[in-house]
Amino acid sequence: MTADYILRPAIADDFPRIRGLIRSVKINPMGLDWRRFIVAVTPDEELIGCGQVKPHGDGTLELSSIAVIPERRGQGIAGTIIEHLLSEYPGELYLTCRSSLAPLYRKFGFIPVQSSEMPPYFRRLLKAAAAIGLFFPNDEYLLVMKKM
Repeated sequence: MTADYILRPAIADDFPRIRGLIRSVKINPMGLDWRRFIVAVTPDEELIGCGQVKPHGDGTLELSSIAVIPERRGQGIAGTIIEHLLSEYPGELYLTCRSSLAPLYRKFGFIPVQSSEMPPYFRRLLKAAAAIGLFFPNDEYLLVMKKM
């Protein structure tokens, strides 16, 4: 954290801004529950970033919805959010991301997972993405990563 922004648990009033940020950066808008979110806000309460850890029915946990407004990227905000969430959830975590983001998540100890090693939720997610023809530019693909 810096004097420029703070991290705090989200409150109900943050939800429209969280949902708007998630949609604007074009990441999965499913499973958004403001009660799981950590938000980065400026002193005047402008929401500049967010992230959550999302539970799945099979017991797995997913680092998810990591987003920062475009004009604040490259300032370490996403990393601060990730570090905070990892400190709150020190066990096994999964995530899905565009393949180009793998270097970012490797810095935090995440490694790519082969389909045969994935919990059922993530195998279903990859099959669904393939079925609907999920397209990323520049030969990117959906990647599942895991941190022990």
